[in-house]
Amino acid sequence: MAEQARLERDGDLGVLVIDHQPLNLFTGQMVSDILAALDEADGCRALLVRAEGKYFTGGVDVKVFKGLSEADAAQLTADLLRITHRIEELPIPTLASVHALCLTAGLELALACDMIWASESARFGLVETVIGLTPLMGGTQRIAERAGPARARELVMSGGLYDAATLERWNVVSRVLPDGELAGESLAFARSLAEGPTRAHDATKRIVRAYLDRGVRGADEATAGIGAPLFETEDLRRAVETFLTEGPGNAKFSGQ
Repeated sequence: MAEQARLERDGDLGVLVIDHQPLNLFTGQMVSDILAALDEADGCRALLVRAEGKYFTGGVDVKVFKGLSEADAAQLTADLLRITHRIEELPIPTLASVHALCLTAGLELALACDMIWASESARFGLVETVIGLTPLMGGTQRIAERAGPARARELVMSGGLYDAATLERWNVVSRVLPDGELAGESLAFARSLAEGPTRAHDATKRIVRAYLDRGVRGADEATAGIGAPLFETEDLRRAVETFLTEGPGNAKFSGQ
């Protein structure tokens, strides 16, 4: 059976590709394939998430839900959240590049990433309400984290589709680009992240998480423990020396 998701390598960049045509619907195999692809991401210094085809994803294949017991649904939720948590816990920058319609689990997959870039024509929705369900992969709380609780309630309860510009205004999407530019621009940015100071990027992620979990003062308390070890890294030491001898912007980073 053909893979529905795979990991491609572009130098130090890992590219998680969703490819289950024609709608890129999430199935049990898709979940397994995404987790397997993430297992192959060791050694990557950044991750780009993108999809093949006309749609980013039409969401979960509703046939998956037919006849599920409460216990089955609890296991499905746990499996979906494993994807969300695995991406969030990667010690590298992660970017979702959303080029078209992006529904339910696909939006939740994107929300697990550090940043979402979208094309002008992209449309987003957590539309589980159409079958009497609420999102199971962590989307509601991650919309609330980025946009606030009222926006999260509106987006989920309405079951509506939202354009990229609206979600950029709500701070869910980081950047909106013309349709013809998204793929190239997001790949170039992801490559630049993969070429950067990987340990410092991980520290940035951890400080942001400390802020989200414990507020500004909590992040302040965590900063020394997170940031001070960077002074022992090869990247920082080499970059400081390069800065002093050659000027800013000339350092090359190895991720060590």
